Amino acid sequence: MTSQHDLSDRVLHYGGLAVRGFVYLMMLTPAVIVIGASFNSGELLKFPPQGFSFRWYAQVWQNQQFMVALWTSAYLAVFATIASLVLGFASAFVLDRFKFPLSSLFASLLLSPIIIPMVVLGLALLQLFSWLGLSQSFTGLFLSHVLIMLPYVVRTLSTGISLINKTLEEAALNLGASPLRTTLRVSLPLLMPSLVAAAVFAFVTSFGNVTLSVFLASASTITLPVQIFAFVESSYDPTVAAVSSIVIAVTLGVILLIEKLVGVSQVVGR
Repeated sequence: MTSQHDLSDRVLHYGGLAVRGFVYLMMLTPAVIVIGASFNSGELLKFPPQGFSFRWYAQVWQNQQFMVALWTSAYLAVFATIASLVLGFASAFVLDRFKFPLSSLFASLLLSPIIIPMVVLGLALLQLFSWLGLSQSFTGLFLSHVLIMLPYVVRTLSTGISLINKTLEEAALNLGASPLRTTLRVSLPLLMPSLVAAAVFAFVTSFGNVTLSVFLASASTITLPVQIFAFVESSYDPTVAAVSSIVIAVTLGVILLIEKLVGVSQVVGR
C-alpha cells in the first residue's frame, strides 16, 4: 500500500513539473521569438534572425511616432493608475467596512467593465464622450482607462482589506489616533502588497490596451499599442519586434523593482 502511495506521489510530482514546464514554455516562447527577431539584420521580420544587428532599435529611437506614442502610453498609464488606486481604495474600503442599501449593486457596477465586451464599451464611451465634448481628447482617454482599471483594483484591494487584522486599527483608535491617521499609519502599510499588486494590474491593463484607445485616441494622443497596430498594417520590418522587446524589458524591470521593494511572493500571496 505504501509503495502505491509513493508511486502515485512521484507520478503527481513529475506530472506537475511537466505541466509547469509546458506552461512556462508556452509563455516564454513568444517573447523569445520576438526578442530574437528584433536583432535581425535583414529587412523582413523573420525568426531565426538573419545575422545580428541593433539597427532596428536605433530605428525605433529615431522614429518620432513610436517615441511620442511610448511617452503617451507611459504617462497615461501612470496617471490613470494613481487615479484608479485612489478611487479603488475608497470604494473597496467602503464596501468592506460599511453596509448600506444597494451595496451589492454598487459592487456589481464597479466590476461590470470586466464583463462587458471591450468593443461594446469602447463604442458606448465614444458616444458618451462625443455628447460631452470629450471625444478624442486626453481627458476622455484617461477616464476610459481608469474605468477599465477599477475592477482589477477594487477586487485586489477588497481581498487585501478583508485580510487586515482589524484589532490593530481598533487599538490605534483606542490610543487616540484619528480615523484618518489610523488609515494612513496602520491600514495602508498593512495593505501595501495588495496596493502594489493592484498598481501592477492597473498599469499593465492601461499600457497594453488597444480596443478602447482605437476608439478614443486622436492623432495627438495615440498610444503605443495603437501605433504598433497601425504600423504592422503597412510594414513588416523588425522595427515592431524591437518596440515589443522594449515593452518586454520595461515589464521585466517593473517586476524586478517590485521584487526589490516589496517581494513578488508577498504580492502574489495576497
